[in-house]
Amino acid sequence: MTRIAGMAGNRGRNLLNIADRAPGGAELAVVLTTDEDAPVLESAAEREIPTEVVPLEDGMSRSEHERAVLEALSEYDFELVCLDGYMRILSDTFLSETPTTLNVHPSLLPSFPGIDAWGDALEADVSVTGCTVHVVTDATDDEGEVVDENVDGGPIVTQEPIPVYQGDDEETLKERVLYEGEFRAYPRAVKWFAEGNIDVDLESGEVSVDADVATAGGDDHDGLPARRIVSDDRADTLRYGENPHQDAAVYADYTTNEASVVHADQLNEGAKALSYNNYNDADGALNLIKEFDEPAAAVIKHTNPAGCATADSLAEAYEKALSTDPMSAFGGIVALNRECDAATAEGIVDSFKEVVVAPGYTEDALEVLFEKDNLRVLDVGELGERSERFTEKPLVGGRLVQERDLQSISVDDLEVVTEREPSDEELESMVFAWQTLKHVKSNGILFTKGTETVGVGMGQVSRVDAVRLAAMKADEHAEGKDAEGAVMASDAFFPFPDGIEEAAEAGIEAVVQPGGSVNDDDVIEAADEHGIAMAFTGQRSFRHD
Repeated sequence: MTRIAGMAGNRGRNLLNIADRAPGGAELAVVLTTDEDAPVLESAAEREIPTEVVPLEDGMSRSEHERAVLEALSEYDFELVCLDGYMRILSDTFLSETPTTLNVHPSLLPSFPGIDAWGDALEADVSVTGCTVHVVTDATDDEGEVVDENVDGGPIVTQEPIPVYQGDDEETLKERVLYEGEFRAYPRAVKWFAEGNIDVDLESGEVSVDADVATAGGDDHDGLPARRIVSDDRADTLRYGENPHQDAAVYADYTTNEASVVHADQLNEGAKALSYNNYNDADGALNLIKEFDEPAAAVIKHTNPAGCATADSLAEAYEKALSTDPMSAFGGIVALNRECDAATAEGIVDSFKEVVVAPGYTEDALEVLFEKDNLRVLDVGELGERSERFTEKPLVGGRLVQERDLQSISVDDLEVVTEREPSDEELESMVFAWQTLKHVKSNGILFTKGTETVGVGMGQVSRVDAVRLAAMKADEHAEGKDAEGAVMASDAFFPFPDGIEEAAEAGIEAVVQPGGSVNDDDVIEAADEHGIAMAFTGQRSFRHD
């Protein structure tokens, strides 16, 4: 456990933040200040952290005061010193007798050193400032006088950029730098020290951090950095978020090369703007149709496919996708992976849809689509390659980042595990189902025939319930098709044979699933008993958000 001697001048908010968060298991051994009225003393006492006051007495030289500080700290064991608004320039009298001493400065050094970094940043009219955690080094001469150019000049450990907004004043900027910058950077630096991941070479003025590398975790996690700094620009404020009581905005990453609904042109300019839910669903729909090289159409509702299909023509693909669940498709989002023609447009406007997304439109198609005042028409341009490598999900207090699920299977990847071999058509349907199932919320079950969906069971906490839901959708909601003779895809293994039993009752004749359950043998036996062909993919396809 790393113990810290904290030295503060006033409120000590950074020290208290470190005490509360205990980065790397570090804890404050003592808090010292020069002012007996400093608020940090009471806050430290509330946390049962010992405190010391070493006032600067009249006539006391710098070295005399530092020796008094050392004397006060001599009763405590500590491996790191952290300054926080400690308004005294330290010399080698102190620094040579203590472990590494860190300070946090409210700017991106070497810009704006000194005591008014916030005001200096505003006066310079910069768009970005931030904070710097650095090693404290001697900034005095032989007589103990401060050498201004050496102040805040120690080796930099880490920095955190913070935007400066139009209308900022010194107080608003100071608070943002503290809460969004210093409260991130200082605990990060302390954690590195506590975990032994940092090396300070004062002679060369260099700091190296083993943990702060772009390939953290080795080759298996190549490209997942130890730190992420993301800067997006607000593209628009939205009417509201998922619900009317939630404020919302959409932010744009202008470095993205991939076709995106955020960067799409809304062709019918008079129509209302996209909502939060429209963006979310349209993104999901666009990502689904990017899976296919053949003409493909998908209808999305609440980020789940209501239907998806590929066919020889776009209009046929849309008709097959819609017929999976036309009731649920009402008010949904349509995505196409080809230029939208008039025939497809006629099918789209035949029932209420919120948004249509495509890589272009014929003039005839636009004439048809523009007849619907509230249908937003988005042109995402050429689909091209999928270039975005990572996806992320914000959490309260952080975010999850993972590689995008770009898995793709072929018939050759399937391992047939049952007595009956799937037919060529069933194998083709398995591959289509697997590429579509990636975009169904877990637990997800998909019924398909050929390259069209016939039933979707999504978002269930029980896999067998997802099978029942897909069967109900296929038999009660699909138009012109049903579950009889269909292929079933499951995004994870069947833990028990009951899912296969339900599938057989629904008329399923072939199943594709990851495999890997301790009960695989029982599940395969159930499939054999019902004459169902089954193939394993060897990979799971969960989607939880």
